[in-house]
Amino acid sequence: MVTPNRSLTTTKAKKKNKHLSLILFVLPALLFYFLFLFIPTIGAGIYSFTNWNGLNPNYDFVGFSNYIEAFRDDAAFRHAFFFTLKYTVVVFFVQNIIALFLALLIESRTRSKGFFRTIFFMPNMLSLIISAFMFSFIFTNVLPELSQKALLSFLDQSWIGDPKVSFYSIIIVALWQGIGYMMVIYMAALQGVPKQLNEAAMIDGANVFQRLKNVTLPMIMHAITICSFLTLNNAFKVFDVVYALTQGGPGTSTQVVTLNIYEEAFSNNFRFGYANAKAMILFLVVMVITLIQIRVTKGKEVEA
Repeated sequence: MVTPNRSLTTTKAKKKNKHLSLILFVLPALLFYFLFLFIPTIGAGIYSFTNWNGLNPNYDFVGFSNYIEAFRDDAAFRHAFFFTLKYTVVVFFVQNIIALFLALLIESRTRSKGFFRTIFFMPNMLSLIISAFMFSFIFTNVLPELSQKALLSFLDQSWIGDPKVSFYSIIIVALWQGIGYMMVIYMAALQGVPKQLNEAAMIDGANVFQRLKNVTLPMIMHAITICSFLTLNNAFKVFDVVYALTQGGPGTSTQVVTLNIYEEAFSNNFRFGYANAKAMILFLVVMVITLIQIRVTKGKEVEA
């Protein structure tokens, strides 16, 4: 017969082993996070108060002068920041709306769900910079030729060279590559919506839009939180698609914050301290906006 003390000891030992195994599984991820994200972020914060050029081991602390210069004197940085903000707003709303619409459309089908899910997700399997190079060829070679052969004059645009059009070219590539990933998240959430709720709403006389507003959207709010978080972060930190497609041009008309930081650190005057100050500004802006977004969407989540 097992005594209570021995049984209690065995239970504690099992819990201890379970906790130890969990720690061992999480430890590599925490180690990589600490080495490649936490420490560099702290280092960037420290160097943002210096005039370090990235090479000389000797540097001086300059206080908040880098931050003051970025806000007051750096017109290129301000332009890049507002361009990034405009890009983020457009991508945030358009990408989530189209992804949700496609998810609803595909989930409403009784057949071929897997086929359409695969087709729309495939662009996400390519890196964004590869997608940008593909569309660069399409914009500069395919569309002008198509406009002549098919007599579609609106396609004959300077998709990359015109500042008024190049913004939309970047948007097209970003949406083409990112919508499928968000769509899959929305589809997974839609599969968890209890069918009896929609059936009860139909019996009560609710139409499609009323069911969407009052039943479906509240039940998938957790997916909206995730997709909003991912979209905001990816949009604010966009670099590769702009660098591969327009390189911030023509001039600096499509320069985003990350590209401005990159050029400040590596292409212009090797002002690593100043570039780190800009990076910290971007980090703080993204953190504040993300926390607000999570707080707003989390507050609207409901449990099934």
